[in-house]
Amino acid sequence: MREYRVCTNCVMDTTDSKIVFDEKGVCDHCHSFKEDLLPNWHTDERGLSDLKKIVEKIKKDGEGREFDCIMGMSGGADSSYLLHVAVKQLGLRPLVFHVDGGWNSQIAVNNINGMIDKLGLDLYTEVINWEEMKDFQLSYFKAGVPNIDVPQDHAFVATLYNFADKHKIKYILNGGNFSTECVRNPMEWLYYGTDMAQIRDIRKRFGTIPLKTYPFSSVLRHKFYLRYIRGVQVVKPLNFVPYIKAEAMKMLEKEYGWQPYPQKHFESRFTKFYEGYWLPKKFGYDTRKVQFSSLILTGQMTREEALEKLSKPAMPEDEARQEFEYIATKLGISVDELRGYFNAPNKSHRDYNNQESIFNLGAKVLKFIGVERAVKR
Repeated sequence: MREYRVCTNCVMDTTDSKIVFDEKGVCDHCHSFKEDLLPNWHTDERGLSDLKKIVEKIKKDGEGREFDCIMGMSGGADSSYLLHVAVKQLGLRPLVFHVDGGWNSQIAVNNINGMIDKLGLDLYTEVINWEEMKDFQLSYFKAGVPNIDVPQDHAFVATLYNFADKHKIKYILNGGNFSTECVRNPMEWLYYGTDMAQIRDIRKRFGTIPLKTYPFSSVLRHKFYLRYIRGVQVVKPLNFVPYIKAEAMKMLEKEYGWQPYPQKHFESRFTKFYEGYWLPKKFGYDTRKVQFSSLILTGQMTREEALEKLSKPAMPEDEARQEFEYIATKLGISVDELRGYFNAPNKSHRDYNNQESIFNLGAKVLKFIGVERAVKR
């Protein structure tokens, strides 16, 4: 068994089985950031100039239309700050789009509504059929794979793309950013949520009802067909401007009465349980290591601060028990049944049909042609 090691520069460690260290103990996540991403990431005058050109095109294409773009909003820090930047700094007219998968926290609902009201925007909410979502999520629990958040993630992506295509909206604003996400989750932790071969296999084995209304979109459809045939483009404005998360959250609190969350992605009750308890306790994967390492590399957190936070569980034991009961009740199963899934043998995405090789090839092609710049996953 491999000896446990932690990077001497960030806090990524050998729970990422593919991690590689140099002679100084610095990991390949750090090297990838420094060598592949940093030279091509500009948030100074160059970035602002590039962003202005994109914004001018969005505004021109949106002339005479009620909205010039669409953006998905979860109520989290990234999407909330993006909305502020898009409207207040860039002068865009987005249709704010929210997908309700049945797991919104009350804080998220308040954050979304508070910003929408203050900015005078329209909010479109798509509600996913709960019986279908519940069955889909249970099939992932039964499959025993780490990424049980696929049903929720896939719904968010597919619904947004489907709506944009149907209503001929050419620009999707996305809160994804290098500033807080320059280190990517290892594939074994969070496998792709748009692998339709995997989804179909898991659904065939463990699903109990047909998903008649649940939205699907394959990666080929939204990465290639919608992008290059239909002309739907994803724009990530936060990659062109300085984005210091702590400062952004303070501004959101002051301007909109926005409330922070204990951890990134905790705007969803399910994701809170999944990333805060299920993933670290069952599989040993703590997504805070990825999140904190991103902040370390971008100068927003010290390694010492990160290690101190990691010395404590993401979710205290008493809170975890309450969340365990809540999740079971919401899914319509007993606590014992949910505990049975927790204690069952761990599986990986490679135990089921998958298109990993196609995803890897696509990522290499997109990186080669300069469409996407991403550090190691």
